[in-house]
Amino acid sequence: MKKVILSLVVIASVLTACKGEKKEEVAVKEEVKVVEVQELKNNLDLDASVLTWKGTKPTGAHDGIVSLKEGNLTVENGVLTSGEFVIDMNSITNLDMKGSDGAGKLEGHLKNADFFDVEKYPTSKFTITSVAKGENVLNVTGNLTVKDVTKSITIPATVSETDGVVTFKSEKFNINRADFNVKYGSKSFFDNLKDKFINDLMEMSFEVKTKA
Repeated sequence: MKKVILSLVVIASVLTACKGEKKEEVAVKEEVKVVEVQELKNNLDLDASVLTWKGTKPTGAHDGIVSLKEGNLTVENGVLTSGEFVIDMNSITNLDMKGSDGAGKLEGHLKNADFFDVEKYPTSKFTITSVAKGENVLNVTGNLTVKDVTKSITIPATVSETDGVVTFKSEKFNINRADFNVKYGSKSFFDNLKDKFINDLMEMSFEVKTKA
């Protein structure tokens, strides 16, 4: 009897540990309707601004970066008031296999129609719609557009200013690519993938800087 109880305790501990390792995804809501503001200043330092990404599957993980094409970031009296980051999907770069044929193949696959369909959707976009103070961070809500889908998400971030340069830096957050119709290898769309699936959750983070 003691052995049975001990076995149950061990199993429960393992299950609890596995549950604790599960990634949390940001909640997606319907996009927030905003009034279009004309002639927003394009004030980003594109060489210093980047979106990082990481995707996982049963046999491993790949990570990389995507450059920004244009955008703006406005801070008034130390308060973040607006921001829009236009992401150049043609610049998808894999870092963990950088310089190898594998990196080129992966980049090409991610740009293909069965993944992000970059020819049809050359840009993605994150537009800030509201900002609320959280504990040690800002809770930044914005419309994220990927392919033909726009959803509202809230991500934790910090904003700092040094010598006239504003830096917006988000913490890592996870989006569910199935919410944005990115279907390849997704168990949300296909059955019988066995261990050939790619996890729906994609880890992302922004680091965006303005020009001096």
